[in-house]
Amino acid sequence: MARLLLVDDDANLRHALGYALRQEGFEVLTAADGEAGLAEFRRSRPDLIVLDVMLPGLDGFEVARRVRRESDLPVIMLTARDTELDKVVGLEIGADDYLAKPFSTRELVARVRALLRRVGRPAERAAAARLEVAGLVLDAARHRVTLGEREVSLKPREFELLAFLMAHPGQVFGREQLLAGVWGFDFAGDSRTVDTHVKTLREKLGDSAERPRFIETVRGVGYRFRETA
Repeated sequence: MARLLLVDDDANLRHALGYALRQEGFEVLTAADGEAGLAEFRRSRPDLIVLDVMLPGLDGFEVARRVRRESDLPVIMLTARDTELDKVVGLEIGADDYLAKPFSTRELVARVRALLRRVGRPAERAAAARLEVAGLVLDAARHRVTLGEREVSLKPREFELLAFLMAHPGQVFGREQLLAGVWGFDFAGDSRTVDTHVKTLREKLGDSAERPRFIETVRGVGYRFRETA
């Protein structure tokens, strides 16, 4: 049984969503504000967080930032505002999915199941493969990347993007494909967040767009991880 944490200050919505999710076989923990949500996250270590943006005290964006410093568990953000800016901010801080209110409980359940299938439960993530190419080693179980003798410090989304590309060497992915595969949903707004993350990854790996050792730009299409580096 997957354990979910639902953080929303609307008591009626917490009750309705909690009931619907429990009916689908999930264990559901709840919190009414950001501070309580963080405390429950640290105490219970859920498999997924459903997090409202507009919370009293710490808002959902700040809660998500703090969660990302400690964990790569999936986060679905809920908002009353369906704006591109909110989605961009959510993506940049590490949210995996985004739902604008009002939404159906069936849609939320479907997205929760899809995310859990994609990332796996904690035990499954711990057994993930160790990837290595030309001295670049990504150890998913330890959430660690090394290049030669040097450890490379990556943020959670940078780590996930590198893991996705390394797992598919030679395969070209467009920006929308990378958003769907790494961020977890089709992003209808500005896809330049992918370019930003690729640029940062290259800098941290000592790579370059002009003479790529690891991540190659395929003009007019997207990016691929080189089969031989």
